[in-house]
Amino acid sequence: MAAPLMLGYLREKSGVSSPTTEAMAPTASVASDGEAKWEFRCDFEVDYESEKKASIVYNALAVDKELQPDKVKREMAVSDGKLSVHFEAVEARFLRASFSAFVDVLTLATKTIEDFGQGLDL
Repeated sequence: MAAPLMLGYLREKSGVSSPTTEAMAPTASVASDGEAKWEFRCDFEVDYESEKKASIVYNALAVDKELQPDKVKREMAVSDGKLSVHFEAVEARFLRASFSAFVDVLTLATKTIEDFGQGLDL
């Protein structure tokens, strides 16, 4: 599924708000202490309308840690039936790749709940 269709699907099925991105510079810069600055950010939220559904998706996604934690950070939280996700990266390409892979798995988890969760107390 292409990214615009996938986000459209999530928006339609789970009430996901449009992701917001903030790019502060075209390339990452390095701080004086040698650490990369986390200048590229993306935040989004998916409303599952159920704390239990949001927690199931959170737990399914939390086991997959970022492959390059020195280049991409991901923070997730569940509150009021909503899954909130915050990404930070040192370069736009790392943010794009991490976000894209994450949304693919998020879509799979969401569809699984919708397809197999009917009749369950979710």
